[in-house]
Amino acid sequence: MIYTEHISDVRRAIAECGRDVTVVAAVKMQTVETVDELMRLAPDFVLGENRVQELTAKYNPAYRWHFIGQLQTNKVKYIIDKVELIHSLDRTELAEEIVKQAAKHGKTQACLVEVNMGGELSKGGVSPDKAADFVKSLKGVEGIRIEGLMSVLPNLGDCAELRSMYADLKSLYDEISEIGQDNAKIKYLSAGMSNDYEIALEYGANVIRLGRTLFGERIYPADVNRREER
Repeated sequence: MIYTEHISDVRRAIAECGRDVTVVAAVKMQTVETVDELMRLAPDFVLGENRVQELTAKYNPAYRWHFIGQLQTNKVKYIIDKVELIHSLDRTELAEEIVKQAAKHGKTQACLVEVNMGGELSKGGVSPDKAADFVKSLKGVEGIRIEGLMSVLPNLGDCAELRSMYADLKSLYDEISEIGQDNAKIKYLSAGMSNDYEIALEYGANVIRLGRTLFGERIYPADVNRREER
């Protein structure tokens, strides 16, 4: 099921923020049929997948795809030729594998550095104080291009603590935007999900990742279960 009225709400919020914003539809656990329906309703949206196996099962080259989940190095080879942007670069060994696999396809892979603003052990990402150094450590590395930051902030509701984290994330984004290196073309701040995307827009996000807003609560469909068992 797709909540068409929510698509209108999202478009309204984007219009109010007054800048171009990319909507990434988080399609984890959604069927191919639902993905196709969404693309008919909102062809300008990008599809984002958290799981490598689901992405390869659903992949349609007619659509734009991002990888938005934690990425294991041994799974990079399965998606490197399918995604425009990887949102979850957070360690050197992952960068090295991305470069290795990208070379096989003659491409330079665009990536976002994931930042763990809340210091949550259950989430990936570099700590905020190490993000700039991580970007700088990739200077001169061919086959990879850093295009911004991504963060999954804690689900705190609209409160001063969350807004402070968003302000710090925006400051970090501005800092990294000033790094002058050939493979760092900073233009994306990917932050904000269904519970907080309007706050994220207030603090400069220009990529938002929406699942529940578009599809409701996730229920694992039988056809995806069968794919996962292959």
